[in-house]
Amino acid sequence: MEVQTLKYPAIRNYVAGQSVESASTPTMDVFSPLSGQLISTLPLSNAAALDAAVQAAKAAFPSWSATPIKERVQIFYRYKTLLERDMKVLADLVREENGKTYDEARAEVEKAIELTEFACSMPQLIQGEFLEVSKGVEARAERKPLGVVASIAPFNFPNMVPHWTIPNAIVLGNTMILKPSEQVPLSAVKIAELLKEAGLPDGVLNIVNGDKEIVEAICDHPDIQAVSFVGSTKIAKVVYIRATSNLKRCVALGGAKNHLMVLPDAHPDMTASNVAASMSGCAGQRCMAGSTMVGVGAVDGIVAKIVEEAKKIVAGQNLGSVISKEAKARIEQHITEAEAAGAKVLLDGRNAVVPGQEDGYYVGATVIDYVTPDMRIAQEEVFGPVLAIMRTDTLDEALAIENANPYGNAAAVFTSSGSSARYVMDHANAGMIGVNIGVPVPREPFSFGGWNDSKFGACDITGKSSIEFWTQLKKTTTKWNPESRVNWMS
Repeated sequence: MEVQTLKYPAIRNYVAGQSVESASTPTMDVFSPLSGQLISTLPLSNAAALDAAVQAAKAAFPSWSATPIKERVQIFYRYKTLLERDMKVLADLVREENGKTYDEARAEVEKAIELTEFACSMPQLIQGEFLEVSKGVEARAERKPLGVVASIAPFNFPNMVPHWTIPNAIVLGNTMILKPSEQVPLSAVKIAELLKEAGLPDGVLNIVNGDKEIVEAICDHPDIQAVSFVGSTKIAKVVYIRATSNLKRCVALGGAKNHLMVLPDAHPDMTASNVAASMSGCAGQRCMAGSTMVGVGAVDGIVAKIVEEAKKIVAGQNLGSVISKEAKARIEQHITEAEAAGAKVLLDGRNAVVPGQEDGYYVGATVIDYVTPDMRIAQEEVFGPVLAIMRTDTLDEALAIENANPYGNAAAVFTSSGSSARYVMDHANAGMIGVNIGVPVPREPFSFGGWNDSKFGACDITGKSSIEFWTQLKKTTTKWNPESRVNWMS
């Protein structure tokens, strides 16, 4: 029997600064969605493996949390230069394991660099508060780390999403367990290597690979103080309930159904390019994708331009693959069902094949018009390069459709009218709003986070809001002068 040579070494867990292998642990194959080829394997770790990582993080916490924050950030200054140095290597890993185009993969690493830069500003953001509250009595409030925390990352951004949590949580003095998606484990290995090279002490970051069992073990482990999760809404709810029932902090980000409302006075070319890019970027596999457009009134000319823009998006060239064979089948089934229900397919991306990568998982850019709110494609997250267009007569009708969906990540309006834009900003039921922008992701220091079924828990996962999630307040009151007059405050 011929043994297939893996393109990348078998993935191992990373504990206390070392790669750790367990001969008794079952493994899972890792495939590249670009080609459908086996590229590595990873361990399906158990609760004992998680506990070993937690104990390493727990042992590293006293020294790391006692290190002044001005010294902690020096490691991340060095780490930022290493990310820049290894940009191509990191982007190639993202492309290999996720299927993005190289430009998209590189942009993901560039965002990771921005997130690291923000973490380096933490000494200026958590200076604490001080006040003489009475004669001779001083009160002080300081932010302190929680302890061991965990980050559960998704498949769609194998480099960026870990950087939503790793820099901020660790700079703030916590030690961390990272659980990457089992579909994209390669980037996490490189992240750990670069952090070690930058000088991060052993045990501060630990990586445990696995599937559902490890997620459940993270939610249950008594020494993990906080859990962040990014993934589907269905699993986000389960993680939030399980983690909080074990008295942990938790912020769990779920899916989305983002609506792009297009008015007749929208700039045609800018709108068409933005809408097409929003629905197809990262093969539509992002929770900020504009998967649904609501055309308000006479927008046939803009729809035609969107189709023309979408035709320029070619699988294998400027459109990457979806994550798996199962995802491809599910996305194409959504298109088929919508067509059968009466929607009109203006551009059909089913059965896309890339020459030389015939076994890759590709879905072409797809535009479907005359979708109605009752269709499944209008209600569920497709997570593919598919735009579903609905039609309304008024902006209020468009907002009613947006407001009725259970998610609340993003919404956008395309218009030349300031009053119409302001109306959408005030009435859209979502946490992130775009005006003539199809992917309204906030840049640092503004935080990322939606509403409703797109996020469970307090605080956001990035930006200034994340400081409150990853720390706790310690309040101290002091008095040194016994001769001071005593009143009710002292």
